[in-house]
Amino acid sequence: MSMIVLGISSFMIALSGALVPGPLFTLTVSESVRRGAATGPLIILGHGLLEILVVVLVLSGLSPFLRHDATRQFISLAGGCMLIIMGVLLLREAPKARLHPAAEGRKKGMNLVVTGIVGSITNPYWVIWWATIGLGYLVSSLRFGIAGVVVFFFGHIAADFAWYSLVSYAVSKGKRIMGERGYRAVLLSCGIFLIVFGGWFIHAA
Repeated sequence: MSMIVLGISSFMIALSGALVPGPLFTLTVSESVRRGAATGPLIILGHGLLEILVVVLVLSGLSPFLRHDATRQFISLAGGCMLIIMGVLLLREAPKARLHPAAEGRKKGMNLVVTGIVGSITNPYWVIWWATIGLGYLVSSLRFGIAGVVVFFFGHIAADFAWYSLVSYAVSKGKRIMGERGYRAVLLSCGIFLIVFGGWFIHAA
């Protein structure tokens, strides 16, 4: 495997995972309506900072811990409960929500970088991915030393930035068409999805 192949394959595999809707996607949609096109990149910034930490920990020998059943069960339970709470809060807010300019929206709600961290860490399948596929890619990239790890990670995070930036831009522009009724429907749908994801993760535990 060459460095070019490593970077391209890392991008494509990360993109295939990003295209599957999950908690991070749902949070990006709900926040993009309120806060504008910058939402996606900022959320992925938080997601990326967390993944840098995971890469460092995995390279330090944490992978057996991540693969342990107790770890998966704890993350599933804690993450599921957190997603349900976030979903309930979104449902409570939806009926009285109003469309605000993006500049106003940025002042309200959780910091978007923190949202990216929370949305990632509450997903147990994200941890499983890093303990399996991510670990395999890290081992392969180490053949090229630190440069290989950098290429792997850049390809990986570039896919997330590309997809979520596109989603955020499309949603933020679409809010002009949807109106407040459509906006509330989006928030309600996102709240329901977060609760469903949370229940699914708790059941998986």
